[in-house]
Amino acid sequence: MKHSEYGKRRKKFMDMLGDDSIAILPAAPEKIRNRDVSFRYRPDSDFYYLTGFAEPEAVIALIPGREQGEFILFCRARDPEKEIWHGARAGLEGARNDYGADDAYPFADMDDILPGLLENRERIYYTMGNDAAFDQRVLGWVNQVRSKARSGVHAPEEYVSLNHILHDMRLYKSRAELGKLRKAAAITADAHIRAMRVCRPGLMEYQLEAELLHEFMRQGAHSAAYPCIVGSGANSCVLHYSDNTREMQDGDILLIDAGAEYDCYASDVTRSFPVNGRFSSRQRAVYELVLAAQLAAIDAVRPGNHWDQPHKAAVAVLTDGLVDLGILKGSPEALQEQEAYKPYFMHKTGHWLGMDVHDVGDYKIGEEWRLLEPGMTLTIEPGLYLQPREELADAWWNIGVRIEDDVLVTKTGHEVLSGDTPKTIAEIEAVMAAN
Repeated sequence: MKHSEYGKRRKKFMDMLGDDSIAILPAAPEKIRNRDVSFRYRPDSDFYYLTGFAEPEAVIALIPGREQGEFILFCRARDPEKEIWHGARAGLEGARNDYGADDAYPFADMDDILPGLLENRERIYYTMGNDAAFDQRVLGWVNQVRSKARSGVHAPEEYVSLNHILHDMRLYKSRAELGKLRKAAAITADAHIRAMRVCRPGLMEYQLEAELLHEFMRQGAHSAAYPCIVGSGANSCVLHYSDNTREMQDGDILLIDAGAEYDCYASDVTRSFPVNGRFSSRQRAVYELVLAAQLAAIDAVRPGNHWDQPHKAAVAVLTDGLVDLGILKGSPEALQEQEAYKPYFMHKTGHWLGMDVHDVGDYKIGEEWRLLEPGMTLTIEPGLYLQPREELADAWWNIGVRIEDDVLVTKTGHEVLSGDTPKTIAEIEAVMAAN
């Protein structure tokens, strides 16, 4: 993504802040995995959205209307000795030349410089609560400015969270962002196909996880967007199962929920299929019902519909189908009203998708569901989880099916970004038969 894209975002963001404001946003800190080993660094999504800068120990200050420059980046200075061990840094020159900063200062000098940038600003846009230590640092800078009151300098008096403005911006994806989401979805499709081709009874769940992760990495997605769910048999009914330690058996259904993260943009795709490559009659019945519900929900993704309409469409199909299968008894309308489906379908039908797999953005405006608009991206993922229950015939037990796709709201309807991932029974069985 060209850095002009980030510049456009910063300008739009600062236009909404208005003059006499300053926004402060720190990069994510490095996290220790164990002892002196860190997790692979992943930048904070909000920080990366505004800068494209992926190094730790960095802070941006955005100061609308400041004549000397509106975009200030504090970052690590170049250090040849440390770079021998950990790789090149952008440094101050790179911050200006490569990332568009109007000025750049060493991260180590931030406490000396940033208080001066707060002087005579009316409000601070900063999100409290994410990092208690940095919260105290910001308050310390403000108190330094307050101590100069007798010299005619005043400190900001108003604190405003960044989240509302910034997260609403992130809800609408640009063309460049959609390119990354499509790439993440394409990689994910290949990974799911690879898992289908490799799958057979006797393999361990983690062996399929390894196939998924290898395909992600092979195509340039440095990690999964979330821990891979590879659940066979009873594990297919555990919504966020990620141990992936069971040996898969002949006759099991297998639920794989896995998505690649490509340049900080997530895919989130679920497919369910038989370990032996052929759906049993009951697996087929459950699968076809969930697929019908998913297609009905996807059809409800269009501008002007509200957020909850795809969920309602899925619930209606699932409830009717559970009655047809004899799992629920009674009037489908009454059963929907009673939420009788909830023991088998206990979650919503989707969530926002973007830089975070459960992406930012309000689902309601006031008390009303948000209307879908072009540029929004979301998942559509109905499911049925038939765990052993007294009232459920044991022939249905341990069949867990979820079908999930990534969907873009377009001007005229929708686009299924993950549409290359096999989904019909015929498609899945054909891929698995080609082992």
